[in-house]
Amino acid sequence: MESTNRVAILGGNRIPFVRSNTAYKNASNLDMLTASIKGLVKRFDLEGEHLGEVAAGAVMKHSKDFNLAREAILSSKLSPRTPAYDVQQACGTGLEAAILVANKIALGQIDCAIAGGTDTASDVPIAINESYRQMLLDLNRAKTIGQKLKILTRFRPSFILPDIPGNVEPRTGLSMGQHCEIMATHWQVNREEQDELTFNSHQNLLAAYEDGFFNDLLSSFNGVTRDGIMRNTPMEKLAQLRPAFDRKSGTLTAANSTTLTDGAATVLLASEEWADKRNLSVQAYLTHSEVAAVDFHSQGDKSEGLLMAPAYAVPRLLKRAGLTLQDFDFYEIHEAFAAQVLCTLKAWESEDFCKNKLDLDKALGSIDRSKLNVKGSSVATGHPFAATGARILATLAKIIHQNGGGRGLISICAAGGQGVTAIVEA
Repeated sequence: MESTNRVAILGGNRIPFVRSNTAYKNASNLDMLTASIKGLVKRFDLEGEHLGEVAAGAVMKHSKDFNLAREAILSSKLSPRTPAYDVQQACGTGLEAAILVANKIALGQIDCAIAGGTDTASDVPIAINESYRQMLLDLNRAKTIGQKLKILTRFRPSFILPDIPGNVEPRTGLSMGQHCEIMATHWQVNREEQDELTFNSHQNLLAAYEDGFFNDLLSSFNGVTRDGIMRNTPMEKLAQLRPAFDRKSGTLTAANSTTLTDGAATVLLASEEWADKRNLSVQAYLTHSEVAAVDFHSQGDKSEGLLMAPAYAVPRLLKRAGLTLQDFDFYEIHEAFAAQVLCTLKAWESEDFCKNKLDLDKALGSIDRSKLNVKGSSVATGHPFAATGARILATLAKIIHQNGGGRGLISICAAGGQGVTAIVEA
């Protein structure tokens, strides 16, 4: 990202992530996003501050939440003059929101901003039957009593059945887990590899809590003070779980896949000058970003894997930054599924993929796995879709700050065959 101003990451705040239909079952996206912003405002003493803007969003939201980010600001203690807008790019929402405001900071259009996201699978929008909806619209348009009575004769008992949203790709009718099973088969990712990555993610998250790493990244909500999904489950028990998406021969389980999760996360970005005036320390800088999308449906068996877009975005990111895949101290690869992380790594290690798909001279190569998701990631923390990007960005910035400097790579896959990636350094 070419910039006149360096974009500083000052820190973040999130509420603990919990399994859907548990502790936050009665909380809305607005409740959770507001709580996350309030915690950030309190942590950085921003009460009454007129910020440049706030960008945030949710993947699953009600029509009443058309102005979600702005309503959250009005419910917080920020100045009501702070503008805000909604962003939605599936699982990449939180990071994309950060990139959008970072570009404005870099250009000097604003000097500070909050980016974030929230999602709940407990409070999903349930629509009415489509035929019923059409009947009601026609009823609203009708001018006479006769016209209205005629339209009402179209009512059928089946109209009372709700239209519950499904976690499937509209183009294929397959769930993300089913798509990832196809990817795992193509890239020959076995069950043991997935379970090992899952085990490591939970262990890293548990260790981070033990060390107090999240003390200044979390604020309690609804009486919850820690992420509710992490478990100290031994490898032997992980190996006993049945496949979740392909019951006969699948390798993805409820453990090595992210579960439906409720939560919200935010991150504070600013120019160095704005931070200096308020005596706020800079943890790291957001320096480069890249997005990509793949054709996952139109070419049949030759289509790309649904979650493989980051495999394309990262090489372009590296080229612009003048770096290699090995030039990083930390790698934050979103664990939508353990298999998806492993497929991406195998693609970068593949001479054939890198030459024929990425137009590179050679494979990008391997990474040092000990540098991967060192404080745990999505299979352990959970994955409230729009919140994950802000969680990762704030976590990585603190990791780099505690390390005394360094460079980190963020890679997030998203529904619709998309990917959002970024570089953070200090």
